[in-house]
Amino acid sequence: MTDTDDRWLSLNEICDYLGVSNDTVYKWIDKHGLPAYRIGRLWKFKRKDVDEWVKAGGTAKQGTREK
Repeated sequence: MTDTDDRWLSLNEICDYLGVSNDTVYKWIDKHGLPAYRIGRLWKFKRKDVDEWVKAGGTAKQGTREK
C-alpha cells in the first residue's frame, strides 16, 4: 500500500468510489454506520474502512430494505 492509498478521501471522492450520491452517503452515515470522520464541517473517509464496511454487509445488515 502506498501513501496515496491510505489518504483521507473527501465526500465527493467516496461518492465517486462507491457510485452513489451525496445524499446516499449521508443516509448511510446516519442510518447504517458507514465509517466516516467529521473534521470541522467536512466528512472524511478511509478507503480501507469503507471497503471493510461494504464487505461486512454495509446497508444490508442494519435497517430494512427500501422499496
